[in-house]
Amino acid sequence: MTRQPFPETGRDWSDLRSEMQALKTGDVDWQNGRVPLYVFRSDQTTYDVGKQAFFDFFSENALGRNRAFPSIRKMERDVLDFGLSLMSAPDDADGAFTTGGSESILVAMKMAREKKRAGKATGDGRMNIVAATTVHPAFDKAADLMDMEVRRGAISEDGRADPATLRALIDGNTVAIVGSAPCFPHGVVDPIAALSDLALETGIWLHVDACVGGWMAPFFTMNGRATPTFDFRHPGVRSISADLHKFGFCPKPASTVFARDGEDLARASFVSGPWPNGRFETSTLVGTRPGGAVAAAWAVLHHLGVEGYRDIARRLAEMTDAYVAGIEAVPGLKMHAVPDLSIINFGSDEVDIFAVADEMSRGGWLPGLTNAPRGMHAMMSLFHDPARDDYLTDLRRAVEVVRKDHRQTSTQATY
Repeated sequence: MTRQPFPETGRDWSDLRSEMQALKTGDVDWQNGRVPLYVFRSDQTTYDVGKQAFFDFFSENALGRNRAFPSIRKMERDVLDFGLSLMSAPDDADGAFTTGGSESILVAMKMAREKKRAGKATGDGRMNIVAATTVHPAFDKAADLMDMEVRRGAISEDGRADPATLRALIDGNTVAIVGSAPCFPHGVVDPIAALSDLALETGIWLHVDACVGGWMAPFFTMNGRATPTFDFRHPGVRSISADLHKFGFCPKPASTVFARDGEDLARASFVSGPWPNGRFETSTLVGTRPGGAVAAAWAVLHHLGVEGYRDIARRLAEMTDAYVAGIEAVPGLKMHAVPDLSIINFGSDEVDIFAVADEMSRGGWLPGLTNAPRGMHAMMSLFHDPARDDYLTDLRRAVEVVRKDHRQTSTQATY
């Protein structure tokens, strides 16, 4: 492989920008709804508000919020208070602003582990996390970093975690039970009420991974759409992770993690030992964090308010319903689960859905895929709404092509 040499001389921005824009021509057209994940947008005005706020605080470092940047401290506190209120947290709850769902999950699992260490493990072997097969791989990452294992239980026919199956996996070294709101593969919220009962019965920490739904599901509920509850109203829930940069529609990187008891959040903080500069403490995994992400989240939340988020929730629900109806109208296709929010997953008993995905790729669409069951998957945002008719037309054509050719092989991979 030829290594790119370090540039000898500098270049003007206009020249650099031209090259960068040229590089983008090979990207999938996400702005017109052809990418099923990675990017989230509500409307252009909100996008512009977040972008401007981010760049107004482009240089500030959230690590220095207590010493140098009280503006960042104030905005971060406001954002956390908004989230705690939205998730029905008790008065002594607290939260932390992180760079993403994986970091929020790492912090939550550290809280759970330290709580377990403060008690007494009664089993042999490694500490473990118990969750459904649909739990996000970020929990495997957290377990790997903290020398734990993830024990996965089978799901019910509706795609949700099965509390009885999880109960069988629990032992004296179980650090946490995890439920998803919703799970990424199927877009359904696990039975948090039943998991809460299980957590209280066994005395085990219950974490709810609401990285996808945390900042949006409450507004579905406010609009009268039947959406399962997942938050601190369930007494067994000890922590919740929720991404601002997904369905909070804030610029990346921005996520939150909340603890029912503020002392648990403090328990998970990192504090350095002796070094020449004295005490060093962070409540998150990283040190430096972009102040722009905090400012942008603060600005977007204030810009939209409850009224704005309820309007987005209404439009997301209507769009999702329209996609589901359109997909189910294609002969041979079926939904793998009824979505609680805006994640969909569908497949077929008549044609190879991965071969259908091949055809969609040829039409300029990036398919999201699941292996078990084999399905086409999308975590949809509002820029998918204008693309719906084109998507459904191309999907119907792709199914017909595969059916006619009797094709049962594919080049698609899930990642």
